[in-house]
Amino acid sequence: MMKTLQVPLGERSYPIYIGAALLERSELLQPFISGRQVMVVSNETIAPLYMEQMLRGLKDFQCETVVLPDGEEYKNLEVLQRIFDALLEARFARDAMLVALGGGVIGDMTGFAAACYQRGIDFIQVPTTLLAQVDSSVGGKTGVNHPLGKNMIGAFHQPRCVIIDTATLRTLEDRQLHAGIAEVIKYGLIRDAEFFAWLEDNMDALLARDEGAVAYAIEQSCRNKAEIVAADERERGQRALLNLGHTFGHAIETGMGYGNWLHGEAVAAGMCMAAEMSHRLGWIGHQDRQRVLKLIERARLPVRAPAEIASERFQALMAVDKKVQAGRLRLVLLKSIGHAVVSDDFDAAILEETLASCRQGA
Repeated sequence: MMKTLQVPLGERSYPIYIGAALLERSELLQPFISGRQVMVVSNETIAPLYMEQMLRGLKDFQCETVVLPDGEEYKNLEVLQRIFDALLEARFARDAMLVALGGGVIGDMTGFAAACYQRGIDFIQVPTTLLAQVDSSVGGKTGVNHPLGKNMIGAFHQPRCVIIDTATLRTLEDRQLHAGIAEVIKYGLIRDAEFFAWLEDNMDALLARDEGAVAYAIEQSCRNKAEIVAADERERGQRALLNLGHTFGHAIETGMGYGNWLHGEAVAAGMCMAAEMSHRLGWIGHQDRQRVLKLIERARLPVRAPAEIASERFQALMAVDKKVQAGRLRLVLLKSIGHAVVSDDFDAAILEETLASCRQGA
């Protein structure tokens, strides 16, 4: 059964379709394609699996494809140029449509290309990883990485729709599945204590890819994300809560070299660091901190940062963060499970203690 959620943004509102075997359902795509030209962007892993299915649903259009290398290390301006090259070589017009078929990297890059090409064309998200399905495909954040900082070059550009075909998760590697669960856990921590408790009860079913459990986790995650985006599209307030664990996590990704730690793995360790710091500030008790660590560990995700990044280097990487304001680092921390806040009101010594205690081998 297909579920439909809505991201309510006035004239730019769009649906999220969730269900199995949606790739070839052209009736989901066609209402959002105003012209005749469609370009599907994918990567070397996903294209052999699902490109043919995708194109069958677009057989009535002039379709072109771009297949990029797979990996976070390719999420940069140089590789992005290949999308622009293909659009220009095929003489795609302003009413053309881009389709992002892949994980978060493909979604972010395709969306950024759509935001830039001829000053903005439409695009559709067709996420094929759990992480992309529950998080990055919804909300219109697009962009690429820079050697000095993750996602520091980009634009807000909302998709016309999001098509989540849960059947694509059958070919997802276990490591990628676990990384996606990190973002699912995040929603429980920042605003949905009941969902966090459900995850505690159903983690084994998620890891076993139980279809009912996975579909429910995707739906609840997307529902939470849509509500936050509707209230704060451009991250001037509560949308920043979606970055729980991300300031720590982005420092791990950048410090270790893009692609060595998956985004969800880094965020998982980052959420444990946020829980530890919240505990040291006296905001959450020992029991809540342990609940966070235990659930993330059960999801087969790291709970500590890599020892290779020294504390001083870690803090320098954290300083290159979009939440820094007036030179002050702002972190998403926990007041309780289900209640997160953005704060710059903390003692620098507590941050240093957190970094020292949460490293592997500490």
